[in-house]
Amino acid sequence: MIESKWLYEIILIIYGLSLMGYFIDFIQRNRRVNKIAFWLLSMVWAIQTLFLVSEVLFKATFPIFTIYDSLFFYAWVLISFSLLINKLFPVHFIVFFTNVFGFFILLLYITTRAQEGMKQQGIQLVNEVLVSHITLAIVSYGFFTLSFLFSIMYIVQYRLLKNKKGLKWMWRLGDLQRLDSYSFKAVTLGVPLLLIAIILGVVWAYVANAEFYWFDLKTVGSILVLIVYIIYLFLRIIKRYQGKSISLYNSAAFLILLINFFLFSFLSNFHF
Repeated sequence: MIESKWLYEIILIIYGLSLMGYFIDFIQRNRRVNKIAFWLLSMVWAIQTLFLVSEVLFKATFPIFTIYDSLFFYAWVLISFSLLINKLFPVHFIVFFTNVFGFFILLLYITTRAQEGMKQQGIQLVNEVLVSHITLAIVSYGFFTLSFLFSIMYIVQYRLLKNKKGLKWMWRLGDLQRLDSYSFKAVTLGVPLLLIAIILGVVWAYVANAEFYWFDLKTVGSILVLIVYIIYLFLRIIKRYQGKSISLYNSAAFLILLINFFLFSFLSNFHF
């Protein structure tokens, strides 16, 4: 395989962007975003295929005889299935979750291979995975914070309209439908970012042999925050909750986020 850190990083970035695109399409049924995600994933598949062909042609071997090579081939198979399903069958649910698992397998392969075969660059790549984990988690929290603020603005605007008070401030707060829509879109961006951040964190802990506890409060809290916002999307999309009810739920979800970020971080065994 090509032992190049920057190439590995490009593959993961492209795959991550594709994963976000598939999630947005899964939630909002955006065909334009689906096409972009499809071509990004196709780029990842093409690079992986070149790796496989180079192994067969130049090393006269098929990369399945070690557990790490098998991970690479496994990820390639999952991406191939995902592309076929996306092109032939309109089953967006399975496409997204296949890509989530494929991203995890490919990330595990790349970081493990880098740690073993690239010496100093490999250690640097694994450390960059940790930096990416923390960065994406905080960025996702930023989107959830925006969503919370839009929800609070919605609730305030709703009360003003109901009580017919503060009419001169209403135009500054914005239209109710627009506030509700912005809040939903912010959560739609935050959820896949947090999901990728959690995957990065788990893989980093495994590869770096870090002291990692599944039942650590911060780990449980991060997964809980993800579940809470997935439930938000379920209520919004499937149950058709809108307006005041979903804004109140979003405000409660943000309280759980704050508890996880401040209290659980303080009580964690290995998080800051």
